[in-house]
Amino acid sequence: MFDLAALESSREDGLAETVFAGKLHYSAVTGSTNSDALSAARNGAPHGSVYFADEQNAGRGRGDHGWHSAAGEGLYVSVLLRPRIAAARLPLIPLVAGLAAAEAIGTAAKLTVDLRWPNDLLIGPRKTGGILVEAHSEGSSVSYAVVGIGINVHQRSFAPDLSTPATSLDIETGRRVSRQALLVALLKSLEREILALAEGSPAERIPTRVEQVSTWVRGKSVEVHGPQACDGVTEGLDEHGFLLVRTDAGTVTVQTGGIRVKD
Repeated sequence: MFDLAALESSREDGLAETVFAGKLHYSAVTGSTNSDALSAARNGAPHGSVYFADEQNAGRGRGDHGWHSAAGEGLYVSVLLRPRIAAARLPLIPLVAGLAAAEAIGTAAKLTVDLRWPNDLLIGPRKTGGILVEAHSEGSSVSYAVVGIGINVHQRSFAPDLSTPATSLDIETGRRVSRQALLVALLKSLEREILALAEGSPAERIPTRVEQVSTWVRGKSVEVHGPQACDGVTEGLDEHGFLLVRTDAGTVTVQTGGIRVKD
């Protein structure tokens, strides 16, 4: 269980001095924290509202994939953002969320995370988390964005038919990692990243930072799944955060979809 009082009041190991203070919404069980946050966004909830749960019974990943969310085993959290950014910068939000999650896992578990474009958190070849961003724009501006992040923390076993083998922070560290410490580290990192993005951090800097912590976005032979399906070698990210893939027919700028190692 989470200590909500400590989360709200502590300055050193809590969220008292962040934009999230006073905006934490906890549920023992919910369908989907992203759905909760989206509903709240449509009803006028403020920037920095956080929705998290011990268990989801209808957790979602990208592409309508389900996200197994066993009770008390992982971190299931969605953050409502109302960033003052142009809609053209929206694709950068999943990237900065990935950077924030990687930093938080490094802080709370002392583990190095590999970012698989656009939204997967890996430790070695195994997946430990994912990101789902759902947003609404009005004209040329972003009205709101919901950043959903799921991280396997205490899980010890996984379904055998996963497309990517899974792991958890406990398995990788050999100890019990605090979900509360992870949540605090994640929200603090996300606040810094979103603030920098809103204040006009150069767009090209974010893809460059992702390249520095990802083995996937440059020099990897991959299969691209989705509307721009192709095979090729990754050649980095463009200024929008889209993936460049060199194929036999030329370079493809992949705006949506997923990637896997080419067999």
